[in-house]
Amino acid sequence: MSRWRKAWIAATFGLAASASFVAMPAEADTFSLVVDYSCTGGIAGNATINLKARVQIPTTVQQGGMLKLGWSIEHVGTPRFKSPDYFAEGARVSLIGNVKLDGAWNGTLEAHGSEEQGALKPNLPLTPPEGLSSEAHMTQSGVIKLTPLAMSVDFVPPAGEVVVNNDDPRVIYRHNWVLQPGTPVEYGDLLRDVHTSSVRKDEAIIRFRGTGFEYIGREMPGAGRARVIIDDDKSAEVDLANDPNGNPTASIKGNVSLWERMDLPYGQHTLRVRNIDESGKPIYLDAFKLHTRELIDPPTEHRSTCTITNNPGTVEITVGGGTPDPTDDPDPSEDPDPDPDPDPDPDPDPDDPNPATTPPQHNTFPTGNHVTVVVPGSTTSATPTASASPTATKAQVVKTPKGGVDTGQAPEPGAGSYGLIAGGTLMLAGSVTGGLLLRRRRAEHAGGTNR
Repeated sequence: MSRWRKAWIAATFGLAASASFVAMPAEADTFSLVVDYSCTGGIAGNATINLKARVQIPTTVQQGGMLKLGWSIEHVGTPRFKSPDYFAEGARVSLIGNVKLDGAWNGTLEAHGSEEQGALKPNLPLTPPEGLSSEAHMTQSGVIKLTPLAMSVDFVPPAGEVVVNNDDPRVIYRHNWVLQPGTPVEYGDLLRDVHTSSVRKDEAIIRFRGTGFEYIGREMPGAGRARVIIDDDKSAEVDLANDPNGNPTASIKGNVSLWERMDLPYGQHTLRVRNIDESGKPIYLDAFKLHTRELIDPPTEHRSTCTITNNPGTVEITVGGGTPDPTDDPDPSEDPDPDPDPDPDPDPDPDDPNPATTPPQHNTFPTGNHVTVVVPGSTTSATPTASASPTATKAQVVKTPKGGVDTGQAPEPGAGSYGLIAGGTLMLAGSVTGGLLLRRRRAEHAGGTNR
């Protein structure tokens, strides 16, 4: 093989390699929209909780497929959501993000996420979910505008019961109550201790959040009477000298449920046990058992409302009418081929009136899937900040390279890969030609060629 032929083969391979490198398309999956929130009320307490949400919006959506949005949530600053009271493990912090959809699909797409909590006490920081998700079935093609809306944060208490012993600091004693520790094992007192009162109008008070309670005490001969007051209801009276059937008891029984109520609305309640015995007989408090039934809806008193503080803009998605055959390269200027297509998976007939497979002919967007980002002011950032300019700009994002910046901007007109390929071709051709001329001149100088 001659040297000239080897040189041209090397140049051809170099040209092909450079062209394939420049023309290789980068893949894209999602577009990230950043939304800043300010949360107040409910479990935010007296503070303002700042959150940053990144909404992942797919760049490829097809008719009949699912529009899936992914949210990631992070705190900004020090303040945190806090527990409103004492709760057993199992409470949940739930976030609901909302995105308004207009166009081919109208409504609000809710994104849900929740995080289970451990045992809680008042003002203990809560752990919100780090991510949310939502999806909607795209039943028809067309343009859909996505606009972020306000978000809410809920606290859902766990269903169950919590036992508060009589020596717990949550129990407030007024007047002449006395702690009796180390009670005999045979009495059965919880943790072998009780509080006792022999003075009329003595009270034991506990405030709690829940839906029910039990007054746990001791039944024994010679005990007195107590009134159980829940909020403003003073109707309940208990004789600690009688068993549940109203008969006098003949033995000492500790850790007994003397009175209960389970029909309270969820919220904060005040429970009092008052000595009403006029003869000086003692009453006993062993514990309070506090109940919370399973709640269908999150309590509104714990809800924090989060409003948007930046100007994230609007994202437009065009839902494609079908998945084109990657082997086809139709020319839009030519009429459809009237001959039957031997391919077993034919392309949709553009004259077919069926709207389920063919997008409307008046659609001004290019065929296939793309995202249009509508941001206020500048289009140089995928997470635009608030701008005083009321003018909105649009940029079509067909594919965003992975690892690149989602600017939401289309390439500059005429600045495609073809220009780079042409430039590379000229550089390679010039290099090869210059090398061959240099070789020829050296050969002539050495007398290796005929003049």
